[in-house]
Parts: sequence; structure tokens; C-alpha cells
Amino acid sequence: MKKIILASIIALTSTVINAQYSNMTMPEALYGTTFNLNIHESTKQLVTGNQTITGSINNETFWGPTLFINKGDLVHMNVTNNLNESTTVHWHGMHLPAVMDGGPHQVIPAGTLWQPYWTVKNQATTLWYHPHLHTTTQAQMTKGIGGFIIVKDPQEAALALPRTYGVDDIVLALTSRSYTPTTNTFVSTTRVYGDYMLSNGTPNAQISLPKQYVRMRILNAEIERAYNLGFSDNRTFYIIGNDGGLLNAPVAVTRVKLLVGERIEIMVNLGGDTVGSSIDLKAYNSGQTLGFPGGEPNTSGDFGSLLNNIDFNVLHINVAATTTATTPITALPSTLISNTYWTAADATVTRAIAVTNGNPGPASVPFNFDNVTYSLTMTPKVVNLNDIEKWTVTNNAVFGHSFHLHDVEFKIVARNGIATAVGSHESGWKDTFYLPRNESVTFVAKFDDFADSDVTHPYMYHCHFGGHEDGGMMGQFIVSGALGTNQSETNTSFSLYPNPSSNLLYVNLKDDNTEIYYVTISTITGRVVMMLPQPEWQNGIDISSLESGVYTFQMMDKQTKSLTTRKFIKK
Repeated sequence: MKKIILASIIALTSTVINAQYSNMTMPEALYGTTFNLNIHESTKQLVTGNQTITGSINNETFWGPTLFINKGDLVHMNVTNNLNESTTVHWHGMHLPAVMDGGPHQVIPAGTLWQPYWTVKNQATTLWYHPHLHTTTQAQMTKGIGGFIIVKDPQEAALALPRTYGVDDIVLALTSRSYTPTTNTFVSTTRVYGDYMLSNGTPNAQISLPKQYVRMRILNAEIERAYNLGFSDNRTFYIIGNDGGLLNAPVAVTRVKLLVGERIEIMVNLGGDTVGSSIDLKAYNSGQTLGFPGGEPNTSGDFGSLLNNIDFNVLHINVAATTTATTPITALPSTLISNTYWTAADATVTRAIAVTNGNPGPASVPFNFDNVTYSLTMTPKVVNLNDIEKWTVTNNAVFGHSFHLHDVEFKIVARNGIATAVGSHESGWKDTFYLPRNESVTFVAKFDDFADSDVTHPYMYHCHFGGHEDGGMMGQFIVSGALGTNQSETNTSFSLYPNPSSNLLYVNLKDDNTEIYYVTISTITGRVVMMLPQPEWQNGIDISSLESGVYTFQMMDKQTKSLTTRKFIKK
């Protein structure tokens, strides 16, 4: 009888405790080679009272769907901006042509369809996509616009790893937000740290995970805060991958720091836990060294937060029964894949970049690189196609940063000039890293596959803190390759047929040497409705999304970058 009463008390206590949590949203999974992404405003109940206006993609109310793609596939993205303002979508970590990259130069006006495409060259990894519009990145990220990309390949598929999405293989975007006291709208421009934790856009999040090894793909999707992650019982967990894909072997840790934009894949063993028990994934952010983002002691003001300099939960995990629909993973692989990394000795070009300004004072300039504040028209660095370069980024400022490089993954070869100081958790391919105060990081990258000397579509490097990049802590570069056509002999004239057109519009180039670099379709009043970077025009351009009317078709030639315009009628 006593056992029955005790069991009832335990069950009741568990119910009461769990009532303080909300079941975490798992973003919708999309598969295939063509993805339709509709960016729009939405609302979500995040705190008591009024619903909060959010930014979302497709059917989500905060964040967006998870895109599953395969290495080697040609993928097409149909991105429609249904916000009331311009935006961009950057494919963070993806190796692709600059004109498809979605940086600050690939602006998508309100009401416009942008159609980038590329062949997937990344190995199996966890990437993400998010806005990158200069001066408004922080505000749009705060709304919750973004999503995961999971790349699959045969090497990863051959390993005994958890991969049932939403069951033993989950995505986890970590961020925090503050709200105005009366309307519950996001505070986005005056506060860099949120007061309340959101996991996949869910406050006080919980999830049930099976009693076996589970895989967690974790992204720091913050505006600025860093996370020092670990479990509430200090159990060991295993990092199997970071930004650019799987490591050569799992790395055992009890804590790992994750800065804005960084991703890790971990495996944690719940096989020894009791069904019905629980553990917490926590941020152990108290007592960090000076400059750790979110380690400030103040709870109010521009850099204040109720989460500053404390340890707090990011996800409550309830242990459920072992899965039966799929074979559970009950062992950790001793090895993963065989990466061959670039070394410092491989580099033939060396660059040095310094974090400058940003320190407090009456004449303070926002953080920037090499004393130059970013502008869209600044002169880019020029990288030669297939060069292997070594970059050293030095932070002499009082505050830590998160450094991100577009286009390629790189190998960190030294911290503060010491090869052995590189953490084992960051031993794989990276595209983003933590740059603490008064430290330097050296990495090596090969800039292969894609060259484009057009300065209007460069790649970026920048601090990934929303306010810092908005304030000008960015630079840009182009990858230069030899031109294949004599520019002086190119004739950029063309005609369109049929005209009027129904759903497919064909281009007839007068010169076979002409290559179409960009097509912009606008209404007769000048509103841009379609943007097609390096379009696949030979089989016709799909204009079925356009309403009937007169439109302007503007073509930019790849070699000369000249603009030629024709009008057409959509029936």
C-alpha cells in the first residue's frame, strides 16, 4: 500500500513539475531538390498576455522549416519575401557561387521572388539560413526568421548514428528575447541580450527523448549571447561534428562553448537513465572570463539581462521508452569519417585582420576591422581561385566576438600562435569561431570551385553578433578567376518569345558567347517581382507566379556586366 501511495506521489509530483514546461516545437522537415520558402510575419504566444509579432517561414510561427538536402544534388530555392520590408536569405556555411550566397548585396524587396540554385558540394553537416540585410540583420533575426539545413551524404549514412528526425535526432536553436511590458513586442534594437530563453522558439522548453543514444544538432542562434553548454548531472557527452561536418572521431566533453552562428552535433547516452526521469541541458554561463558575451553582471540597460552571468536551463529532457519503430543506437562509434585538413604549411597567401575600435569613450567608433567601417561599396579583398590562404584574426578589444567567413569551410590551425591551443571540440571544419578578448585565431582555407570577379556580389567576413555586423564590423572579398570570353566581342542583344507569354518565357540571345549573369523582372511601375541569379534560361523561365500585365525584363551579361532591357506581356 505504501509503495502505491509513494508511486502516486511521485507521479503527481512529476506532473506538477512538468506543468511548468512547454513541449518544444520541432520545425517541419522538408525534403527534395526544390524548396518553396515564404517569409512572412506571424504571431506566437511567448509570454502571458498579448501574442508577440514574429517573423517566420512557411507554416511555422517562429523560425522556419528544416531543409534536408543531399550532397551532389542540384537544389533550387524559391524564396518569396512577404514581409513589409526588404530582406535577404544567407545560406550559412554553404559552399556556393557568390551571386547565390544571400549576403547583404542580394537584397529581396518586399513582394519579390528570389530564385537561387546550386549544386551541393558540402559534406554531411548541419547548416542554417537567416537574414543578412545590412543595418537590419539584428531586427530581422530578433523576429525569428531562420531555419536549419541538414546535408546528407553516403559517408554519414554508412555510420551507426541516430538519424530519425524529431525522435532520436533533433535540431535545437538556442536564443533569448526581451519583451516590452505592455504589448509583448520584441525589444530588438536597444538590448543585445534577451531576458527569457527560447529553444526552437519555445519558452521553458521540454522534450521527451528515448532511452538510448540521441543526437542533438545545436545552433547558437542568438543576437549576441554565448553558451557554455553541459548537462545538469555533469555527464559526459560526445561531440561528433561541428560547423563543417563530422569529426574524425567523437570528442568526450562535459562542457562546450558555443558562440553565435556556431553549430555542434552531439551524442548523449540516455541508455542508463530510468524511463520517467529527467535531466536538463544547461548554460553554465556564470563566472566566465571578462569579455564572454552574456557574462556581464548587470541585469538592466543595453547590455543587461536576467540571464546574464548565471547558470540557466535551455532544455528539459524527459527520458522516454527506447524506440521500437527503428533500431535504437546503443553504442558510440569509435571513429567517424576521415577528414584531410589544410595545414599552415599548405598556405601560399597570408593575411592579417585586426578587430579595431568599439571600446567605450566619448568618441567611440563601433567595432570594425582594420579601422574601416563596412559599406556595401567598399573595396573587397581579392582571393585567387584555388589559392590556399592563411588568415590570422586578432582581437585587441575588451570584448569577445564571433567571426564568420562565407563561401568555404576552414581549418583552425592555431590560437594565439599555438597549434596545441586549438580546442578538440573545434578540431573539424569550421566557418565560425569564438575570438576572445586579447587573443588571435589562425585558420587555413582553400577558395575553390567558384570564381566571380563582379564586385557587386562579393562574399563576406564579419562578426556574427547582429548589432556588430549592422554597425559595420564586416568586410568583403571576391574570388577571382580567368575570364573565358573576349569582352569586346560580346553582343548582349536579345529578344523574348512568345510575347505575349503565358507561363514560360524564352530568351533568344543574338550572340552565342553571351552568358546571362542576372535577370530582374519588374512591373511597368518599377516594382521588382522576380530575381534570377545566373538563371537556367535555356528551357524557358517560369513566370507562372506573375499576374497578367506588362513587365520589364532586365538582363545582366556575365562578362561585361552590361544591362539590356526588353518589355514583355504576361497573358
